[in-house]
Amino acid sequence: MPTTPLLFQSFQMRGVVARNRVVISPMCQYTAHDGHLEDWHLVNLGRFAIGGAGIVFTEATAVQKQGRITHGCPGLWDDSQIPGHARIAQFVSRHGAIPAIQLGHAGRKASMQRPWFGNGPLNAEDFARGDMPWTPVAPSAIPVADGWPVPQDMSLADIQTLIADYVSATRRALAAGYKLIEIHGAHGYLVHSFLSPISNTRTDAYGGDLQGRMRLALEIAQAVRAALPDDIPLAFRTSAVDGMPEGWQLDDTVVLSRALKDLGVDIVDCSSGGIAGGATSARGAKRQPGFQVPYAERVRHEAEIPTIAVGLITHPEQAEAILTSGQADLIAIAREALVDPMWTLHAAQSLGHDTDFSTWPQQSGWWLAVRAQNSEFYDPDTPPAT
Repeated sequence: MPTTPLLFQSFQMRGVVARNRVVISPMCQYTAHDGHLEDWHLVNLGRFAIGGAGIVFTEATAVQKQGRITHGCPGLWDDSQIPGHARIAQFVSRHGAIPAIQLGHAGRKASMQRPWFGNGPLNAEDFARGDMPWTPVAPSAIPVADGWPVPQDMSLADIQTLIADYVSATRRALAAGYKLIEIHGAHGYLVHSFLSPISNTRTDAYGGDLQGRMRLALEIAQAVRAALPDDIPLAFRTSAVDGMPEGWQLDDTVVLSRALKDLGVDIVDCSSGGIAGGATSARGAKRQPGFQVPYAERVRHEAEIPTIAVGLITHPEQAEAILTSGQADLIAIAREALVDPMWTLHAAQSLGHDTDFSTWPQQSGWWLAVRAQNSEFYDPDTPPAT
């Protein structure tokens, strides 16, 4: 009997079992209204569950209103936002995937344009559309780049309020039915900006040396873990490197991951970059297939915690090789899933795990099985039968 590819073996975290190792990574859609999810989000995320993924993440969701990246970003700072999330969690669950959510705060990258309007600070054209700016917050009053708004440095009271809001958003996520929570600590957003010495020049307990800069991330993780039932897993997304010599380094990520593990974090999602540019930009990073996989591998082995590999993983054979070589435990697919929402099901066929459409939803699988058996496909070199 052929061995099931590792990509299609189940994976357990606490009381949650994913049917396979494919994760749909959080991808911002910039289409929410006052933090509320819409039909677009349900259809967009629902197709990935139908497409066979094991875990489906809702996009970065703000724990505070001023923590949104743009006016189009969703939130869980108010109970009125729970029903929209519940529709998604219920649909994803019904179709066999684990509904997951990434909770975050944009920090000094808040109050931005939607990307199709420029992906920079809000300007007069945005104001005319009704997208008015607000003052972002950060560990220190250092803007992302020249021309960006100078953020307000957070007080100790602000930090305590933020932690409490993470807990409140976590409870709302549980009420909505999510089975995996991820803290967004990457891409230059608030938690990452506390970690990086490029953006954090504080001299109090939340700045200075590595332990001080890690304090906020660890306090949020501890508070969120305490708010979760024992059977619900907790993930943390990190930018493993800033991609700048003076910034956050992979050695730092290993130290952070060990500390997160001690606090009950179950898996580390290893991305990179974003501290001084676009959400996932890293200066000097070579954007080759699987360019971030070595980060997941090192964290997995040196911090002894499961990891998610993400970043230009596009082919089933590539994903399987990452898993079988022990570089990561889960594979996150993002833009490739936008190209092919059925990526997971096609991967099953490519790896010989599904030869008869048996893993497809019944509503479409039976049609495709019949077509494969009976259809005469068009061949431009063969004249039609007479």
